[in-house]
Amino acid sequence: MITGSRELIREMNRKLVLEAIINDGPLSRASISKKLGLTKATISAIVQELLDTHFVQEIGSDDTSYGRKPILLDFCRQNGYILALDLGVDSISLMICDLVGRNCRVSQHSYHLERDNALDFLSNILHDTLDSLPETLFGVVGISLGIHGTVLNNQITFTPNYQLANIPFAEKLQELFHIPVFLENEANLAALAEKTFIENHKNLIQISVHSGVGAGIILEHNLYTGTCGTAGEFGHMIVEPDGIPCPCGNHGCLERYISDPAILAYFQNKLQIDTSPTMDDLVAAYNHHKPAAEETIRHFVKYLSCGINNLWNLFSPESIIINSQLTSYLPEIIPMIADSLSTRFSATTQLKISSLQDTAVLLGGVRICISNFLGIEKLCFLSFRSFIHIDLN
Repeated sequence: MITGSRELIREMNRKLVLEAIINDGPLSRASISKKLGLTKATISAIVQELLDTHFVQEIGSDDTSYGRKPILLDFCRQNGYILALDLGVDSISLMICDLVGRNCRVSQHSYHLERDNALDFLSNILHDTLDSLPETLFGVVGISLGIHGTVLNNQITFTPNYQLANIPFAEKLQELFHIPVFLENEANLAALAEKTFIENHKNLIQISVHSGVGAGIILEHNLYTGTCGTAGEFGHMIVEPDGIPCPCGNHGCLERYISDPAILAYFQNKLQIDTSPTMDDLVAAYNHHKPAAEETIRHFVKYLSCGINNLWNLFSPESIIINSQLTSYLPEIIPMIADSLSTRFSATTQLKISSLQDTAVLLGGVRICISNFLGIEKLCFLSFRSFIHIDLN
């Protein structure tokens, strides 16, 4: 039984009603009452408040074969915007969407952020974007920044592949635009996106392989980041003692063997050429059964399988999702990885390719902004599918 002040209980019930409408709507008042075990009078009062504040709307009647047709309630997702950015090493992606991650538009900017230009560049992008948006009731309710490094208390603490640590992004951007700004590690955001939009598993791990390597960990339905925000630094798991030096200060980190730059350097070495190959070159060579490419893929599978096996033994998740260019271009790599793992793995855990790919970090940022705006942690948009228009700038 919940006890406390009347105002606290009412606020808790309000969030439960709004959560039910967002996750399972459209719903009628009677359906919400039955679902939550609250009286019809309580539901009616809360719904009226949500209608008055423009968080929900009546959208028509439900089909029923008898009695009075109940009026359905839906969330007013069109009443505001969210801006989500993925701050990659050599490019920046920006997503604009509504309050449930739909009606998305994504633009991509080729740019290398440096300490002395990062804030100005982001400020200009956001300023231009905000000026272009039509007016809505709530306006922009949040801005998220996906960071390729570690984040603690909304501050960047370590970025091995670009020098952005300790730049006060949240503080400066909030002062400039008067909009809440949220920073989070990119792999953590991708894991939140997978859970919210694709797989509502209790325990899942999302592995990101790009310029670096990271893992977002969902345990007991919650994002696990550890004491210092460094949980999931999968790329800095040591797989070769006294191996290749890493910018983190250690030797033999997984990132130095399977990240995109590392795998292309390995392929270049096998080809014994001076020019740097691209991922397209590697994929094309593999599809033509070139020995250097086949050896490179075996190398990738060997080390990624080692890392996945370690994660599985530590966390035993229901699902491990891989988001990388190689597995997207060459899905046959997934069975190769699975064959390298124990039979106990396949009996308990799903291994799959991310269907969100380049939008995963952005949608994870959307998820954080929605939760903070509404004060709701349990969000599940599995019935929603975003129609994303890509603008390349």
